[in-house]
Amino acid sequence: MDSKVTVYSADWCAFCHAAKDYLTKIGVKFTDKNVEENREYMDEAVKKSGQMGIPVLDIDGEIIVGFDRR
Repeated sequence: MDSKVTVYSADWCAFCHAAKDYLTKIGVKFTDKNVEENREYMDEAVKKSGQMGIPVLDIDGEIIVGFDRR
């Protein structure tokens, strides 16, 4: 069964690009929600994470703020 993965990101965010590049590299399909292009996405990310930082990754309801491949 495939996981449902959503990445809340912005174009200027280096860690967002790193997270999306890594997911693509390992073959994980994801939905990218750009918080700069849609205010509702920003509101979703804050509601899910309780924080203002990005990237926010939602993996089947598990919320991860930031990205570190380790």
